[in-house]
Amino acid sequence: MTTDIREKTREAWATRIGLILAMAGNAIGLGNFLRFPVKAAQNGGGAFMIPYFIAFLVLGIPVMWVEWAIGRHGGQFGYGTSVGAFGQLTRSRRAAMAANFIGVLGIVVPLAFTIYYTYIESWTLAFSFFSVTGHYSAVQSFEGMSGFLSGFQGKETNLYFSGLSTALIFFFITLLLNTYILSKGIAKGIERLAKIAMPMLLIFALILVVRILTLGTPDLDKPENNVMNGFAFLWNPDFSYITRAGTWLAAAGQIFFTLSIGTGSILTYASYLRKKDDVTLTGLTTSMTNEFAEVILGGSIAIPAAVAFFGLAQTMVIAKGGAFDLGFVAMPVIFQRMPFGALFGMLWFLLLFFAGVTSSVALCSPAMAFLQDQIGLSRKKSALAVGTVMLLGGLPVVFFLKHGFLDEMDFWAGTFGLVIFALIEVVLFVWIFGIEKAWDEIHTGSEIRIPSIFKFIIKYITPIYLIGLLIFWAYQDGLPILLIRNRSAADIPYLWAARLMILGLTALVILLAIFAYKKGKLNLMTSPEEIADE
Repeated sequence: MTTDIREKTREAWATRIGLILAMAGNAIGLGNFLRFPVKAAQNGGGAFMIPYFIAFLVLGIPVMWVEWAIGRHGGQFGYGTSVGAFGQLTRSRRAAMAANFIGVLGIVVPLAFTIYYTYIESWTLAFSFFSVTGHYSAVQSFEGMSGFLSGFQGKETNLYFSGLSTALIFFFITLLLNTYILSKGIAKGIERLAKIAMPMLLIFALILVVRILTLGTPDLDKPENNVMNGFAFLWNPDFSYITRAGTWLAAAGQIFFTLSIGTGSILTYASYLRKKDDVTLTGLTTSMTNEFAEVILGGSIAIPAAVAFFGLAQTMVIAKGGAFDLGFVAMPVIFQRMPFGALFGMLWFLLLFFAGVTSSVALCSPAMAFLQDQIGLSRKKSALAVGTVMLLGGLPVVFFLKHGFLDEMDFWAGTFGLVIFALIEVVLFVWIFGIEKAWDEIHTGSEIRIPSIFKFIIKYITPIYLIGLLIFWAYQDGLPILLIRNRSAADIPYLWAARLMILGLTALVILLAIFAYKKGKLNLMTSPEEIADE
């Protein structure tokens, strides 16, 4: 039963810098530049950074190291996903089977996440095109640009768009690009993309930061509307928010979103490491790169620019409207009012596109690895299968956006599912595999020694923090969301359809896992050293 794994040569990262850039690309996504500044503005500005960095230290970093270690450990057995890798953390075949079927979440959650994330990603490509072609050049107001976005999304028919044809074209282009990159594999696809996209992303971000910093006071008749007041709005602390549970919840949620923990993608990327490859310093490096992109770059573009052009009062309204209002409504209007605004608008949306595409291919990687390693499909057939699922799942997201289809998927896959999966990972690794073995596994090949306090944090604080998040969510929103309260009757069928699609995807992956078991590709309970000795 070990033949398949012994004879199969898995892909590997070509260079360490490629791995770091790919991992950073996985983490640095749309949330860094859209979600983070909005969450900070909504939750006390600088005060938000206190629960944010606490969550980073006791939740983000520990779960990140756990995922790196599980992935590398599972990769030694030929497993690139939690379906297989989880089983190697147990002590019996029966426990391994149970753990592996629980690990189905590590494929379903990121794949469901990608289905709607790719559609949002396609908006950034479309708007970069609109910037260059002047498609929205006549739209000068926030209200007008809001109508432009709604028309593009198909929420309404207006003088800008008569239907969804434009949105579908850019969705198909984005989907094809993702599928093509996946078909090229780890080194020639994902790693090559990261080596191009990540430097370009950082260059574009730095150009935009410099431009925002030099805005000064765009309207001399309104001296209070300036960039410095924008930074003050974002970073001056309102400590009254520290006592609000919602602020801590938002901070923890942002850490999940920004580091891509709980998605299974870190686990899959780490599975392509060798046994003695470092995960401590490399993981920390990618996390700090992400924090630089989010806090320094992401916090220096959209909100300061919005205050400079719209004023504090309207920026507060924009922030309450959410990330899409900030990124796709306010920012295009701002660029319209700048010299060379078309160029800066293109850079802004290309920056978002590079952030999106490096994240979406990472989110697809668990499904790719599962199809290749356990089902036996070729890389190209696996990419075609994943692309087909994304297409079939993405079309309802496109057509039913106005009915809350995307938001429903985002809650179950992009919020609730991430926390559940992260909790399972930590419990399996620390409490089933054992904290001593887990600590040794993390430090195998390590280039730095993690402070021993993190041993206590990973074992106790992190799982308690995760359980606390789940309890709070259940108390605050659980029943209303579960029973679909406070939603219009017209939307309810579409929300149930979103849930059924996720359940259907789960059933499909379970059936494939059963198939893999029958083929003997998930029954291995042998160490890599024993395989090598046979």
